[in-house]
Amino acid sequence: MVTRVFVPCDTTALAMGADEVVERLEAEVRVRGLEVEVIRNGSRGLAWLEPLVEVETSAGRVAYGPVDADDVGELLDAGLLEGTSEHPLAQGLTEEIPWLARQQRLTFSRVGITDPLSLDDYRTHGGFRGLEAALAREPQAIVDEVKASGLRGRGGAAFPTGIKWQTVLDASGDRDQKYIVCNADEGDSGTFADRLVMECDPYMLIEGMAIAGLAVGATQGYIYLRSEYPLAHRILDEAIARAEAAGYLGGDLCGSGRRFDLEVRLGAGAYICGEETSLLDSLEGKRGMVRAKPPLPAIEGLFGQPTVVNNVLSLAAIPFILDQGGQAYADYGMGRSRGTLPLQLAGNVKRGGLIELAFGISLRELMEDFGAGTFSGRPLRAVQVGGPLGAYLPESQWDTPLDYEAFAEVGAVLGHGGVVMFDDSVDMAEQARFSMEFCTVESCGKCTPCRIGSVRGVEVIDRIRANQDRDANLELLGELCETMVDGSLCAMGGMTPFPVQSVIKHFPEDLQR
Repeated sequence: MVTRVFVPCDTTALAMGADEVVERLEAEVRVRGLEVEVIRNGSRGLAWLEPLVEVETSAGRVAYGPVDADDVGELLDAGLLEGTSEHPLAQGLTEEIPWLARQQRLTFSRVGITDPLSLDDYRTHGGFRGLEAALAREPQAIVDEVKASGLRGRGGAAFPTGIKWQTVLDASGDRDQKYIVCNADEGDSGTFADRLVMECDPYMLIEGMAIAGLAVGATQGYIYLRSEYPLAHRILDEAIARAEAAGYLGGDLCGSGRRFDLEVRLGAGAYICGEETSLLDSLEGKRGMVRAKPPLPAIEGLFGQPTVVNNVLSLAAIPFILDQGGQAYADYGMGRSRGTLPLQLAGNVKRGGLIELAFGISLRELMEDFGAGTFSGRPLRAVQVGGPLGAYLPESQWDTPLDYEAFAEVGAVLGHGGVVMFDDSVDMAEQARFSMEFCTVESCGKCTPCRIGSVRGVEVIDRIRANQDRDANLELLGELCETMVDGSLCAMGGMTPFPVQSVIKHFPEDLQR
């Protein structure tokens, strides 16, 4: 009897030695004369247990991790292939690991279970049912289902996805070409959910984009992928080729006569190209520069045509919504924040990884119950949510529920769901300086408040830290932040002051040293 063993093939697992584990495992089973089939699945998102090796048993998959290549022989001796629990690396049944069992996985329900490039695996676990449902509906009915779900952009701005799609659907006149653009330029600190989708369940993104095309009348899609994701690039290209060959892309979607073509374009290595209009300029072959709005990309986007620009996680949620219905998605969450948010725990954290939960859990629960505190074991002091433009939150705000409106009320942003933790050794004045310095490097330079303000911000913070006219410079820093917030063309300059202002407000002692 052949035993199936699963070893992840995503970037995190590879960085932790997954390929070496596979090589050692295959060598060991050959020597021992054992029949084993090694399947390279996607990561479950338990980064703190990678490489996570799973063995298929009659009771379900049993997990072991983190496994080093040198552990393989010992694990086999202990009964790895029988699913033994008599080893320090044994985690029990994978689905029963508390860290995983407490999640509410809608978008990530297949991730870590399937072979990312297997169409059979994808179909067996519900894949393409959403596309089939969409093909049986009129475009307006598809858009209405997305509206009913309450899905909002998962890339940062949290704009209602259905409203954006409606605008593109309604755009008419002499323009017969529309586009679907996926923003896969995942650049926020501590974020990796987009990468996990693309590396571990690429057909979900392909299906979501095809549904978006049917909804608004677009026949061409582009995935704008950050150049730092070579593995995702390779997997996406292969998945697109296989989907085309199987009739899920191209000129005859599932035999319907409808068309949707898709290709990957590599990003320009600039953080600013995560901003949708700058992304469109880059996609057109220009330098990534922020465009003034209006006109909105939904009216005049790629090559001047109506364009849907959505984040990976937004589009990845679409197959579930079309398959199970908008209400089934909206049943999760709170207030105007419906559905689930794939949260990413990073920084100084003991148990980092991806956690998909309905909106409403508190930040403290996330960091303590899932993250298990800091990796260093020192007290947690600050946490930054929403990337390098997000505020630093002190302990007094950790009970804030993870909800777009709740975060806005305390001057914070949820953004893409990245959560970066810092222990009590952090210098918050240095973090404030980094925020301004990051903007000086990444600004597209189009508007003065962002281009010049960030440079002056670094200089003013340096003077404060050097105790030069501290009170006057603190006042100047406050005024500079207000100017950048009110005067910048896009969120790059408009949000850079958020982390700085949060340090001034919540960690003033670090600026007094």
